[in-house]
Amino acid sequence: MRAHQTELFTTEKISVARQEPVNIASVPHRSPFRYPGGKTWFVPMFRHWLQSIDVKPRVLVEPFAGGGIISLTAIFENLVDHAVLIELDEDVAAVWQVVVNGGAEFLAKRIQTFPLSIEAVHEALDKPIVTLQDRAFKTILKNRTFHGGILAPGSGLIKNGEAGRGLASRWYPETLARRLSTLHLMRHKLTVLTGDAFELAAPYVDDKRAAFFVDPLYSAGGKNAGKRLYKHFQLDHERLFDFCDSLAGDFLTTYDNADEVKRMAGARGFDMRLIAMKNTHHAEMTELIVERHLSWIK
Repeated sequence: MRAHQTELFTTEKISVARQEPVNIASVPHRSPFRYPGGKTWFVPMFRHWLQSIDVKPRVLVEPFAGGGIISLTAIFENLVDHAVLIELDEDVAAVWQVVVNGGAEFLAKRIQTFPLSIEAVHEALDKPIVTLQDRAFKTILKNRTFHGGILAPGSGLIKNGEAGRGLASRWYPETLARRLSTLHLMRHKLTVLTGDAFELAAPYVDDKRAAFFVDPLYSAGGKNAGKRLYKHFQLDHERLFDFCDSLAGDFLTTYDNADEVKRMAGARGFDMRLIAMKNTHHAEMTELIVERHLSWIK
C-alpha cells in the first residue's frame, strides 16, 4: 500500500475529460431497474476503460451492484467471461437472485399479468413476503411505481408522472418481461452475493484478472444523496479507498465531486478526472472518476 500523502486536491487541479454528456437513449437498456444513481450514462466510458486493460479481465466484480447496468454490459458484450454482483439491500438482491436461480421467466409473467392500478399496487405491497419471488416482484413494483425509482424508506408512489400518466409512467410490462427473458439466457455468466461488499469481494482481491467497478453510495464529504436514495447509505469511505489500493487487478470508481473524496483519492496516489454527465432532470453536471492511471482518457 502506498504511503499516504497529505495534499488536498481541489477541483482546479483535476482535468475535465473532453467528452460530451452521453445520450442514454443510445445505450442498450438491459436492467429491469430504474435505479437512482444508475450508470447507464457511464456505459461508453466503462467500455473504453475495460478495453484499455492490457490483459483482458476474466471477471468483473461490482461491490455495489444496484441496477447492475455496468456488469450486464460487460457480460452481454463479452468484455469479461463472468460478473459478480454484490448487493447489501436484500430487496434489490432478490431480483438478481431470482434471475440467477432460473426464475426470471416466472417474474416476467407476473409482471405482464399484473393489473396496474393504485388499488392493485397497494394490495400487492401489503401482502406478506413468502418466497424470494414475492420479494423480487415487490421490489420491481416499487421501483417502477415509486417516485424516481427510490426504494428507501419515505419514498412514495408516483402522482402525476410523465405526461400525466401517473403510475403507468415507468410501468412497461412487455419491455420488463423482454429484459428479464434475455437475462434468463445470460444467468450462467452472473454470480449474485448478498451482504457486506468488503467481505464478499475478498476472494477477488489478489486476482490480477479480476477488474472492479466501484460505484459507492454518495455519502462522502457530507453529501446527503445516499441517505435519501438508499436503505443502506452508510459507508466507510476511507476503508473503501484502502480496499481499492489493495487490489491486485484494475479498478475504476465513480464518485461525487467532493473535496473529501479528492483528498482520499489523492492521499493514495490515485488519478482523477471530472467527466460530464446529465442528472435525471437533464441538468449537466460533473462526476469524479478515480483509478490508478487514467491515461486512457483524453
